[in-house]
Amino acid sequence: MPSYETPLAAGMDVRADIAEEIVLAPLGRALVPTGLFVELPAGYEMQVRPRSGLAAKHGVTVLNAPGTVDADYRGEIKVILVNLSDTPFGIKPGERIAQIVVARHERVEWELTEALSDTVRGAGGFGSTGR
Repeated sequence: MPSYETPLAAGMDVRADIAEEIVLAPLGRALVPTGLFVELPAGYEMQVRPRSGLAAKHGVTVLNAPGTVDADYRGEIKVILVNLSDTPFGIKPGERIAQIVVARHERVEWELTEALSDTVRGAGGFGSTGR
């Protein structure tokens, strides 16, 4: 089962549900099963996020971070791991491979318009607020 590793953790660690070690080659990726199947309530999502320790120490991260699990998904939760380092990395059975965060979300209704309201920022992006 996923578990919070500290009392104030937002994310729960999930583990590799594998019988044998998976070796990720440098720049290699693998779809790693967790053995978890969930039924989230309507209005909730689960995000699959990297574990900072794996990323910092080994260069292993979640490729599509954050991965989104929708409330209507019923398949097994799997994690796409990628090895961004220059050395092979072994994923052992039961190893903590990612973390999940469950949160409420809103749905929006789109409205077509010809113009947007003005703001101080305007169309400035990608570093524009750092000037």
